[in-house]
Amino acid sequence: MLSLALTAAPSSAQPAAPTPVKNVVLVHGAWADGSSWSKVIARLQAAGLHVTAVQNPLTSLADSVAETRRVLALQDGPAVLAGHSWGGTVVSEVGTDPKVSALVYVAARAPDAGEDFVALSGKFPTMPVRAGVETHDGFTTVSRDAFLNYFANGVARKEAEVLYAVQEPTAASLFGGRTTQAAWRSKPSWYAVSKDDQTISPDLERFLAARMKAKTIELNAGHLSLVSHPREIANLILAAAGHAVQN
Repeated sequence: MLSLALTAAPSSAQPAAPTPVKNVVLVHGAWADGSSWSKVIARLQAAGLHVTAVQNPLTSLADSVAETRRVLALQDGPAVLAGHSWGGTVVSEVGTDPKVSALVYVAARAPDAGEDFVALSGKFPTMPVRAGVETHDGFTTVSRDAFLNYFANGVARKEAEVLYAVQEPTAASLFGGRTTQAAWRSKPSWYAVSKDDQTISPDLERFLAARMKAKTIELNAGHLSLVSHPREIANLILAAAGHAVQN
């Protein structure tokens, strides 16, 4: 992993200060829906921002990209684009849109253009959620045990049960989709690493954040930091939007 960090291609996307914007577009990841951002949304709205959560179809990369582009087109000005988990793949592809002022990755994938992300992930530890992924008719879900204990670790049990109930089946082919662009090479980026992540290796997250030279925070959180640590995630997005952080 040290050699990976040393050979990561440089990025010069960071400006002296972020451009203030009022719009935020949020992209959820696999086995979730837009409601996973609910606590973050409430905090951003309280700070005066206009927030839209994409209802990511999770049927293909192309479908997810198209839906995110539709939401971006409806914004009345520049927007921060944030993605959680697999949603970071969409952010990396869509983020070159002229309306996007900055990118935020929350325990997220951040592939380079054309990169085999499955192969990259294989260079890091396999996390416990993998064993709980079940495939039915070309779509995957996470078993109840794996979801509650590993996917939603750090989230209150009753809340995790609700998130399990609304998990969105995800096309098994989704994770092999390759991007054609890497927006983090040209847009300022922020990254939240989950130190207790049992879905994506925290070391992979650190590698991705370092590769894009993102402004990075590390949280004592599991994969769903947007649920367990909404204040910190909201403040990261506020910083990317050029606004003061909230208590």
